[in-house]
Amino acid sequence: MTEITQTNETLLANGYENSPLPTGLNVLTILTIIWCVVSLGLSVFGFFSAKSSLDNKEKTIEMMNSAQTPKFVKSMMGEPENFEKMLVKSYENRIPILILAIVSVALCFVGALQMRKRKKQGYLLYVIGELLPFISLVLFVGFFVISGVAFIFSAVIALLFILLYTMKKKNLLY
Repeated sequence: MTEITQTNETLLANGYENSPLPTGLNVLTILTIIWCVVSLGLSVFGFFSAKSSLDNKEKTIEMMNSAQTPKFVKSMMGEPENFEKMLVKSYENRIPILILAIVSVALCFVGALQMRKRKKQGYLLYVIGELLPFISLVLFVGFFVISGVAFIFSAVIALLFILLYTMKKKNLLY
């Protein structure tokens, strides 16, 4: 631990904090900022479309059960009975889900900005912001939300970014 501290102090003394941001960290933070904007838009859209999704659940389930629907589309939705429960729970808890989604987007955004300034606290904010939506969905919608491919795909992407940021953590100074 003291070796890392001495290395950081040496780098700071040599003006390292004014050097350009490493390319990998720069790309990751830019992608994170872009995804924050997209995620915020999707969260707000999900909030306002929750009622219409609930109203159209029978039509959606009927379409999912039809022979013309490809299997990969059906797998993205999960089981029809779980999909119906998920729609009902999502509608009932749309306000806390939206609030936690906004908080998580803000944490990821601030974390990315902090990491652009080479602050280690940004990494922690980012990780919390990435994990918060999954925890809130399980809490407010239920464990059957995990059964869909869309949830699993989102979790894999979040884990990938957390791992990439973990690898770039050595570029964060203080």
